[in-house]
Amino acid sequence: MRSAPSRLLAALGSGALATALVVAPVSPAYGKPRATEKQPVAVGAGGAVATVDADATRVGLEVLRKGGNAVDAAVAAAATLGVTEPYSAGIGGGGFFVYYDAATGEVHTIDGRETAPQAMQEDAFVEDGTAIPFGEAVTSGLSVGVPGTPQTWGVALNQWGTISLREALSGATQVARRGFVVDQTFFDQTAANAGRFAEFTSTSDLYLPGGQPPAVGTVFRNLDMAATYDLLAREGIRALYTGPVAQDIVDTVQDPPVAPGVTRLVRV
Repeated sequence: MRSAPSRLLAALGSGALATALVVAPVSPAYGKPRATEKQPVAVGAGGAVATVDADATRVGLEVLRKGGNAVDAAVAAAATLGVTEPYSAGIGGGGFFVYYDAATGEVHTIDGRETAPQAMQEDAFVEDGTAIPFGEAVTSGLSVGVPGTPQTWGVALNQWGTISLREALSGATQVARRGFVVDQTFFDQTAANAGRFAEFTSTSDLYLPGGQPPAVGTVFRNLDMAATYDLLAREGIRALYTGPVAQDIVDTVQDPPVAPGVTRLVRV
């Protein structure tokens, strides 16, 4: 049985080899999430937020309404996408941050792409002189890099933001805890990965409740993601790079939670 901190590790992206993850019914205390109607055109003043997900857009707009700036809203929306769009966003991945300062006309960028673990060698994806097939390499501990997204958020907020990390993560944490309504895209992406997901206990527990992808229109919750965001809000970005959570990531990469009876060779 894993230690308590291991339950704080959220899904690290598509096909993530994450530790214990949970999907559960919505608590009456939070009410039932409802699908947010999308509008092709919106008119307003004071700022705008655009993402691929209505919940993430809503969270970003709430930050602006409370007086936050564009950087604050961007981090808040990105954190929410880590909950609702785990196949393309999340704290276990990386990316780039572009900031335009209208007052000076200057553009600043942050390179937050993942980096290879320190011990990785140049031939990590080669066996007997032949490249490991992509499908095998990606479904393994070999393809897990050191996340860059959390550090990117921290740097952006420190340099150009006006709110704390705790405030920036608040909306996303609520979405993870309260849940969001599964749409067709989420269902399709989960179904496309169902074969791989079923081979790992923690991944299947989260994404395949009852052995099937969550149905369109149902509510999907990730309580461990909420707990992870709570931890980052309390202890800061370093909580994902040092201490029990970091060790748990390493342990999972080196000893993936392969389901009983799986014949796939899962490399570490």
